[in-house]
Amino acid sequence: MADIKTRQSKKGTIRTIDRASAMTSHVKDVHARTKEEMLHSREQSREQASSQASDQMGRGAERGVRKAATYSTDAAKAGYRAIRSKESILQRRAEQKMAGEEVAHETSAIRTREVVLRSQRIRSKGRPAFASRRQRVARPARATRMPANAGLRMAKKQFQMQRQTRMAARISRKAAGKALQSIKLLLESTKLLIASLAAGGSVAIIIILIFVLFGAAFYTFGDDSSDNYIEVSPEVEAYTPLISRYAQQYGIGEYVELIKAVMMQESGGRGTDPMQCSESPFNKKYSHAPNSIKDPEYSINCGVHYLADCLKQARCKSPIDMNHIRLALQGYNYGNGYISWAIKKDGGYTVANAITFSDMQAKKHGWKSYGDKQYPAHVLRYYPYGSYNIGVGNTAIVRVAEQQLGNHGGKKFWSWYGYSNRVSWCGCFVSWCENQCGYIKSGTVPKFSYVPDIVDWAKSHHHWQSRNYKPSPGDIIIIDWYANGTRDHVGLVERCDGRTVYTIEGNRSDAVRRGSYRVGSGTIYGYVVPKY
Repeated sequence: MADIKTRQSKKGTIRTIDRASAMTSHVKDVHARTKEEMLHSREQSREQASSQASDQMGRGAERGVRKAATYSTDAAKAGYRAIRSKESILQRRAEQKMAGEEVAHETSAIRTREVVLRSQRIRSKGRPAFASRRQRVARPARATRMPANAGLRMAKKQFQMQRQTRMAARISRKAAGKALQSIKLLLESTKLLIASLAAGGSVAIIIILIFVLFGAAFYTFGDDSSDNYIEVSPEVEAYTPLISRYAQQYGIGEYVELIKAVMMQESGGRGTDPMQCSESPFNKKYSHAPNSIKDPEYSINCGVHYLADCLKQARCKSPIDMNHIRLALQGYNYGNGYISWAIKKDGGYTVANAITFSDMQAKKHGWKSYGDKQYPAHVLRYYPYGSYNIGVGNTAIVRVAEQQLGNHGGKKFWSWYGYSNRVSWCGCFVSWCENQCGYIKSGTVPKFSYVPDIVDWAKSHHHWQSRNYKPSPGDIIIIDWYANGTRDHVGLVERCDGRTVYTIEGNRSDAVRRGSYRVGSGTIYGYVVPKY
């Protein structure tokens, strides 16, 4: 029955098996020609792969066309046009020379796959594809997939390794810096030793040797407190020849490093008056107004001369006579009238008398402030021989507190605060010490006597640390005697070695006494950490 006809009730179109067979035959011819073009590939293995892909494409297309017999003629024509379009593409591709094995493989496999995929997409809604999933042309193998979180784990591991590398680099740089500073200290000490030998100071030589050996070892192997020393700037270093010349001229050749430290604090080596000594009595060329000197060499001349006079008046015996050096430095800042006043009052320099003198002079002249109350500490940051006991920044308050050890009853502190009768005076003691350093006037910390008040202030101003914090000298420690969450007592941190916190406290058994606590102890409520 060569002319059997079927009718599709939905579309109302008549299709014949003969037409479908003709289309099937034509598709076979197309694929036969395609196979012949692909046989010109250079590598036999690639040719076989292309042939296999073409055979599979032909079988899939044939099945598709047979099934198309049950669909609309329009759909079959659309499939035919798509196949013809892809056939022409394959013919043009086959005629081109292949650039290599990869090009041949991609052209044969990918284009064949495109033909089949196009045929599969020609379908009506809800009807099956021309070829089943099992009959589709084999796809190129996909790269092995990693687990979903494998990349994240790898990235995290790489980040950790990079962070460890950076930490190791920082530690190495810090260690190298310490080593360089130790070498510099030894070199400068050698210069000092030679100068002392020339001056015939045998006792001074022995003292210097002991100090240098201890200092170098402490700097290299000591704790973080040895990092107090800060190098002077390149601008200051550039003035070393001039400083040395005038130091020799005024008889303080062994104090070159101290002069450089003064210049660093005054100007960092910048400007036309690097020693900031226009107001000194040795300025005979320019007016005594601030920054009036316009010649750096003249500034160095005047500054070294003035510092030599202060060192002589303070009776300094050597570059490591730190008590007398502090007295001379404060005199350089205030004027040498302070030196004779401090010797008469307290026998020399103290933090307390430096504050008193400043307040006294400010009141006398009607000024808001007078000089730098912590000038010696600020200068000695840059002095290699004094970086181990200089009392920088917040350690100034520790010096003040130490001088009050042994005080009984605390009347000095609670009466200063304004009480007419004895009260629990631990807070009054801390406030008194803060006031002696000028921290209350400057707004660094508030005046207080009630412990919860200073805690609330610290928490609201981001100056609060928990009990597990490793405190620094001058921090305020809050004590909870019964570890029940109350704020019972307050004191000042004297030092911390990483395991134990050492303190100076007022009203500890009604006296100013030292105390100690284990770091992280439940007795510690927390710390107030002002920005001194």
